[in-house]
Amino acid sequence: MFKLIKNVQCFTPFQRGKKDILVIFNKICLIEDDINIKIVKDLFTLPEGEVIDGSGFFAMPGFIDQHVHIAGGGGEQGPLSRTPEIMMSDIIKAGVTTVVGVLGFDSVTRTVSGLLAKARALEEEGISTCIYTGSYGVPTATLTGRVLTDIALIDKVVGVGEIAISDHRSSHPSLASLREIAAEARSGGMLGGKAGIVHIHVGDGREGLDPLFQLIEESDFPVEMFVPTHINRNPKLFSQGMSLLRMGGNIDLTAGEKKGVSVPDALARLYSEGFSLDQITITSDGNGSAGGDDSIAQVQDLLEDFRWAALEKEIPFEELLKTITLNPARILKLFPQKGTLAPGSDADILILRPHDLQVEMLISQGEVLIREEKPVKKETYETNC
Repeated sequence: MFKLIKNVQCFTPFQRGKKDILVIFNKICLIEDDINIKIVKDLFTLPEGEVIDGSGFFAMPGFIDQHVHIAGGGGEQGPLSRTPEIMMSDIIKAGVTTVVGVLGFDSVTRTVSGLLAKARALEEEGISTCIYTGSYGVPTATLTGRVLTDIALIDKVVGVGEIAISDHRSSHPSLASLREIAAEARSGGMLGGKAGIVHIHVGDGREGLDPLFQLIEESDFPVEMFVPTHINRNPKLFSQGMSLLRMGGNIDLTAGEKKGVSVPDALARLYSEGFSLDQITITSDGNGSAGGDDSIAQVQDLLEDFRWAALEKEIPFEELLKTITLNPARILKLFPQKGTLAPGSDADILILRPHDLQVEMLISQGEVLIREEKPVKKETYETNC
C-alpha cells in the first residue's frame, strides 16, 4: 500500500517548498519535486494506493507530546477527582502522532504496569507511544523494582518521571535521592540505548528549580538529561528556566497555561531575547486534572497554543514547529524515526490548512487517522469522535 501526497508545502520541520511525498506502508520513501505515479507503481509493483492532492496545504511531522496522562491522572481531591483514561481521538485531533505517558501524583491507584498497558493499546490503535517509569514520589513507582532495569529492559520506557520538586504534593526528595534517580536513569539509558531522561514536575513552591540547580552543580550528570516541565506556571519559575537554558539545559512549557506565562508569550519572549528554541519543548499535560477544579487538561491545547503563537507572534514558523517535532524527538532519542519528514522516517504526517492551521489530515504510521478534519478511526470502546 502506498500514499502519494502531491504538491504540498513541505516543512521537515524546515521549509522545503512544494514537494511530493511518497509513503510506502509505514515509512516515508521519497520526498521530491515531482514523483511520477506510474513509475512508482511499476517500481514497487504495489496494486493498491492513494494519491492525495496536497495543493494549498502545509505538510509537517506529526506532533510529539512527551507529557500525557494516558492512563488517567488527578486524584488530589479524592476518588471522584481521578480522571479517566484518554481516548485516541483526543490525541489525534491535536495533530499528535507520538505520546509519552506519565503516571503523575497518584501511584496508589495508578500503576506503571497500567500505564504500559494503555501505551501498548494506543499503539495498536495506530499512534506511537513511550512512557516514563516513576511518579511524583521518591522512592518512585517502578515495574521491575528499579528505575535502571525498567529503562534498560522495557522497550517503551525512555526515562523516569514525572518526579516532583517544589510542590506540596511531592515527597520533598533530598539531593541524595535525586542523585540516585538520575544515576539509575543515566545507567539504564546507556544499557538500553535509550534517552534515560529525568522528567521533573516543578510546582509552585518557593524553591522552584533550585533543587535541580544544586543537583547539576554538585554532580557530573549531563545537564541535557533533565527535562523540567511546567516552567511557565509562574514568572519566577520562567526566569529560572531561562537560567537553565543558559547552562545548556532543556525546559518544557505546558500548553493551556492561564495563570502564569502562556506558551505563545513565553516563546515570543525567549525568541526576542535571543534564546535558541532548540532546547525548548511544549507539552499538554493532557488528561491530567487542571487548575484544581473538575476540569481536565486537553491535548488539544498543544495545537491551540501552536496556532496562537504562529498566527499572532513574530516567531519563524520553522522555529515554532521544532518545539513539538524535532526537539522532543532528539531529546527522547527518537530522531530520525520521529520528528522529521525524511526518507526512512516513520510516516507520521500532519497536514494543516495554512490560513488557520487547523488539521485537514493526519497520517500516523502510514495510516490515515483524520481526513477532511474528521477522525476516520475510533479507539476500541470509543463511542464518539
